[in-house]
Amino acid sequence: MEATVKPATLRRFAAYLCIAVTATIPAMALRLGGLRPDPLLDAGLFGLAILAAGFMLSWGAEAAEKRVSQGLIVAAIALVTVLPEYAVDFYYAYAAGQNPNSNYVHYAAANMTGANRLLVGLAWPLMVVIHWLRTRRRQIDLAPVNAAEVVFLMIGTAWSFTILLRDEIGWIDSVVLVAIFAAYVWRVSFLPKVEEEEDDEPGPAAALTKLAPSRQWLAMAGLTIVAATVILASAEPFAESMVAAGRVVGIDEFLLIQWLAPLASEAPAVTIAVLFVLSGRAANGLATMISDKINQWTLLVGMLPLAMSLGAGGLTALPLDARQHEEFFLTAAQSLFGIALLLPLRLGLRGGLALAALFAVQVGLTLAFLGDDQRTITSLTWLSWAYLALGAAVLAANARSLGHLFAVGLFASHPSVHPGRRTSDSESPS
Repeated sequence: MEATVKPATLRRFAAYLCIAVTATIPAMALRLGGLRPDPLLDAGLFGLAILAAGFMLSWGAEAAEKRVSQGLIVAAIALVTVLPEYAVDFYYAYAAGQNPNSNYVHYAAANMTGANRLLVGLAWPLMVVIHWLRTRRRQIDLAPVNAAEVVFLMIGTAWSFTILLRDEIGWIDSVVLVAIFAAYVWRVSFLPKVEEEEDDEPGPAAALTKLAPSRQWLAMAGLTIVAATVILASAEPFAESMVAAGRVVGIDEFLLIQWLAPLASEAPAVTIAVLFVLSGRAANGLATMISDKINQWTLLVGMLPLAMSLGAGGLTALPLDARQHEEFFLTAAQSLFGIALLLPLRLGLRGGLALAALFAVQVGLTLAFLGDDQRTITSLTWLSWAYLALGAAVLAANARSLGHLFAVGLFASHPSVHPGRRTSDSESPS
């Protein structure tokens, strides 16, 4: 099943941009007028604005990545593409600092764990399934330079288990996790870009490359400024309307914040990754999703205590109660299993389907025991241990790849060999 992406033109890009800007107008009108007509309507309009702004950010960032790959610019691009998720979660953390005994503490943790689990449980498998439908190849082979992503995600995941020992995300976690992200950015800034068969970006951002360089930078800056303004203006009303909407319709607001809010904020980045796969660059699409996971599992988690401290007016930590402890444990365990599958620098169809199936199980268990926190906690605990057992088994099977993976990911200047790479496109154990 072949799928192609239509070649980008400035006219088509202008049409997409017009649609995106139009989608933000109702929310901006409500925000400027200080109006909140209905929680459900508010959630829909502000969520739509964040979604549209996220697409604008993705277009600008993807175009910028074509020209820039060094130092602080790499970090800026990484931050820009996940701004929708950061804005919503930072608001919850900030509000939690102002009201430490409120549910905002739970909301901040819920939004963060939901976003991370959606990436690994849905986005990663989606890349493999689309690649298989398009080419009938049963795995996506990553480039040797992507060893850096796997290694730094492994380091961040290893640290995440120490958070469970303290049942809080504190200032020491901020220091360590932000340092891991900074080291990751520094490392990849020196790595060569993966050679691509096509010069154009797969989505609307390709049209920007037809402009003169000065106009390209002007367009990218304009997209970023407009989108960031919309997201920052919409974050608070969207976050509050999600809580109010859940109460109005009788749906647990915790679940809405954990799953629905991240779906809106992650959709643009996932769409760009899908376009990479459809354009024949599946490795780029999967690598983009892995990079987003690193960003959210290090920088986002590490910044939450800082946002909470700003709200509290002094240094404080984001506590994890019994339910949040298990949610965080499950997220860390899922991350470990996902890393284990990536050790040979490939993700196979069976591995992707396993991630999707386990994600479906966790959602099903949460819905089945809705309202019964104790049974939910127990079920999440057992599922977390299942993730860890599977991860340990896959790690053991790929143990010989570890040494070479770390050497390539951390030290090699021009990685050229895949650890554990097979020459065929057949399904691997992962």
